[in-house]
Amino acid sequence: MSLQIANSVLKLPIWEHSFFHIFLTIESLNEVLTEPIMSILSGKDKHIVVSKSDFETRTMSHVLLQDNTILKPNSWNIPEPENGISISDKQIEVVFIPLVAFDEKGNRVGYGKGFYDGFLKKCSEDTIKIGLSFFGAEIFIDDIEPHDMPLDFCVTPNKTYTF
Repeated sequence: MSLQIANSVLKLPIWEHSFFHIFLTIESLNEVLTEPIMSILSGKDKHIVVSKSDFETRTMSHVLLQDNTILKPNSWNIPEPENGISISDKQIEVVFIPLVAFDEKGNRVGYGKGFYDGFLKKCSEDTIKIGLSFFGAEIFIDDIEPHDMPLDFCVTPNKTYTF
């Protein structure tokens, strides 16, 4: 299913951009495997950006993923870079977002810590937000907060949603 999602990502209108932020899969949470998307990005000579989480401030810092970037799981088992070139939020043009669920309006539910909402608010207004999910849209998510940032697209194995 992750490969089907990656193949659908190829059809999105995002390829004129250069800086792509992608999450590193937490396999224990059964997240979409992002390696196929990273291979596509690399093959298209895109800059791949990954994050490191600060659980005290609930913020993320970002680094350019390179061949010599060392990745290690943190205390929450999230793979993170140990080194790398810092990238600012404003440089990031496309963000792939892990999801628990999303609805037909592009509202999303993550893991409840607010890391992505804070990060997305710091990005450019034009940053494209793409959810990756194994499941289709819910009709409605009722616990949306004012600080929640909606998606522009969500890619599933069977359908790409545009919001």
